[in-house]
Amino acid sequence: MVCSDVELIKLQYQGYIPEGVHIGPSSVDLTLSDSFCTLSLFKDEVVDVMDELDFIEWKERELVMKPNDFLLASTQEEIEVPNGYAAFVAGRSSVGRVGIQVQNAGFVDAGFKGQITLELQNQSHRSIRLHKGMRICQLIYMKMDSECVNPYQGKYQNQKGATFSRIFKDDEFMRNSM
Repeated sequence: MVCSDVELIKLQYQGYIPEGVHIGPSSVDLTLSDSFCTLSLFKDEVVDVMDELDFIEWKERELVMKPNDFLLASTQEEIEVPNGYAAFVAGRSSVGRVGIQVQNAGFVDAGFKGQITLELQNQSHRSIRLHKGMRICQLIYMKMDSECVNPYQGKYQNQKGATFSRIFKDDEFMRNSM
């Protein structure tokens, strides 16, 4: 069941959602930070997702994305998803309507705490300027049918800033099966 603004305000009062964010009827808007990163690769270089890859990290208050640019960004806000809840991250339609696709794994498990890393892509034919503090995505909380036995304690717990892929830390059996 998707949480209404009434439930979101309760979660905010309990400290799971930061003060000062825009709470809509059924979602919380999160804002863009000044933290970005991208792969440090040449255009035609092959990416092996099981390798620990090199990323370039930087901070900017304003960022111009050229057509087809792809990069990682972060929300300014640090959020927490309490046990008994889960959340979805979605791009805001106002951002999508100018051509910026806000991608994300999309799902935030119960127990996650940290800033949310977003995958941004300019899908338009024009360069687009983004600004620190602009509302970039929305977080939709849902109540689970019960609390979970094993809340999230994964490789992105307590992440701060745009956080590069840690797929190389996936289960060893994946490495051994190759």
